[in-house]
Amino acid sequence: MLEIGLFALTWQSIVMIAIGLLLIYLGIAKNMEPLLLGPIGFAVILANLPLTGITAAPTVEVGPGLLYIVYEELIATGIVPLIIFLGIGTMTDFSPLLANPKTFLLGAAAQVGIFLALGLAIIIGFDLNAAASIGIIGGADGPTAIYAATRLVGDRPEIIAAVTVSAYSYMALVPIIQPPIIKALTTKKQRKIRMGKMRKVSRIEKIVFPIGVTIIVGLIVPDALPLVGMLMLGNLFQVSGVMDRLSDVGGNALMDIATIMLGLGVGFLMTGDTFLQLETLKILLLGVFAFATATAGGTLFGQIFYKISKGKINPMIGGAGVSAVPMASRVVQKMGQTEDAGSHLLMHAMGPNVAGVIGSATAAGILIGLIA
Repeated sequence: MLEIGLFALTWQSIVMIAIGLLLIYLGIAKNMEPLLLGPIGFAVILANLPLTGITAAPTVEVGPGLLYIVYEELIATGIVPLIIFLGIGTMTDFSPLLANPKTFLLGAAAQVGIFLALGLAIIIGFDLNAAASIGIIGGADGPTAIYAATRLVGDRPEIIAAVTVSAYSYMALVPIIQPPIIKALTTKKQRKIRMGKMRKVSRIEKIVFPIGVTIIVGLIVPDALPLVGMLMLGNLFQVSGVMDRLSDVGGNALMDIATIMLGLGVGFLMTGDTFLQLETLKILLLGVFAFATATAGGTLFGQIFYKISKGKINPMIGGAGVSAVPMASRVVQKMGQTEDAGSHLLMHAMGPNVAGVIGSATAAGILIGLIA
């Protein structure tokens, strides 16, 4: 018998379709992470149209739906987040960090948001696994958040969906969330500080770095190695000077394919019956807290650098320690130039910014190793 989906629509489906349309609008009209919010928004619409079977698990009579296959085979297994980290590695320049290695501490300090949000999540009633997944939002790193959540709460799609949406939404809102926090924790005089020219990093340093980081992380935090290892492999492609074809594929075609699959997989999770729950709202609010405290932690540690350097280091660069690359660095650059048009803080902020990518992945590995 022919079934018409219009008559099977529920209010939950209608709400989720509206959310999907909102995500598409934000991606296209407001240019907020369009390469991800566009696919996610469209996939949310696909997942919430009734009677299509596109999200169906396999049965004896019928095979699995498209979105089910994408999620189970590519997202839940961790393949897509790891491929995205490979692509990120091909596009990341670690030279600012190598030129000023002590800024790695600023990237590490910004990860405080992960652990503060974890603690708060436990206080308001989440179990340890869910709280750790929520805390990773503070790293401002979408692939890391998804990878950690699938490892920690793989049997609870509603938490994975909320964590993913929070992580990517707040990454897109970096220019709105970060400035008031950084401004509140610095003085006008500090924001005007100009920083000197950075030293040039040799090709040998650039090549040794990804190899060295991979070995060190593998020995100290083995559970972080899948993420960090793929990040460093992609970076090695870029800096080697002889693997341009691999770097191009990893940072372009492969990255684009993985992003589309990620959008479809996340859309599979965002059905009305799993997403429209009180826990989702709690996670979204905790995500704001995680990201805000991460920004504050990096900025306050930047104040320590300011004191130690006797006023030569602009403390705002610590706020870029979250791993939202390069948006957080651009925020610091814009704030600096607002106070002093001749200030150029972008490359100085990139040091803690790229350190934050390593820091959030390492923090995720630590939590997975201790809890999963």
